Amino acid sequence: MRTRGSTYWGWANPEIHFRNKDERLPDGTLLNVQVRTSKTGDVQLFLGVYGQFGTMLLEEAFDSRPGETMTQAMAWGFQRANEFVAMTSQSMPISQTERSPRRGSRRAI
Repeated sequence: MRTRGSTYWGWANPEIHFRNKDERLPDGTLLNVQVRTSKTGDVQLFLGVYGQFGTMLLEEAFDSRPGETMTQAMAWGFQRANEFVAMTSQSMPISQTERSPRRGSRRAI
């Protein structure tokens, strides 16, 4: 279960139809992108990035995506979310070189 922040609750409007898509990354991170057309005709976008256990990592809302269709805005939202994940993910720790067992030791290879 994800923990929604104030950005999401400020964007949410049950009276407006929207498209919603989730994408789960191999590390368990959840990307959530939602798009809608406002009552004034503007394409609006919400994107959220949530950790493996639902912790909010990023939420952004855009009141207007000028010149974009809902499909284009959704694609941009996933690109933005993936860039955020790539930018903030910690690099894998460099493993130390393992020493080979000494001759005669009982340690299995």
